[in-house]
Amino acid sequence: MATKTDEIITTLSKELQRPREAILEESLQAWLERQLREVKAEILQIAGKYNLSSAEQMEERYRSGTLDEAGTWQDFQRLDHLEYKRDRLAELLQELK
Repeated sequence: MATKTDEIITTLSKELQRPREAILEESLQAWLERQLREVKAEILQIAGKYNLSSAEQMEERYRSGTLDEAGTWQDFQRLDHLEYKRDRLAELLQELK
C-alpha cells in the first residue's frame, strides 16, 4: 500500500520527468538546510545572550569565574547540544553533495 508521500513523489517524478531519487535527494537537502538554519539561529540567540561565540567559550568563562553557573547552566547545555546538532547536520549535507 503506497503512502500519500509515495504517491506525491511518483506524481512529481512523472510530471517533472525527474527520477524519484533526485526528488528525494533534493527534498532531503532542503530539509537539512532548513534544520541547519534553525539550529544556527538558536545558537546565535543563546551566544548573543552571553556575548560569546561557543559553548567552549562559555565553559572557559565558568572556569575563569566571569560567568556564574546559576541560571546559565541550562543555556550552556542547550548550546553544547545545538553545536553538536549543527555539526552533524553540516556533515550530512556535505555527504549529499
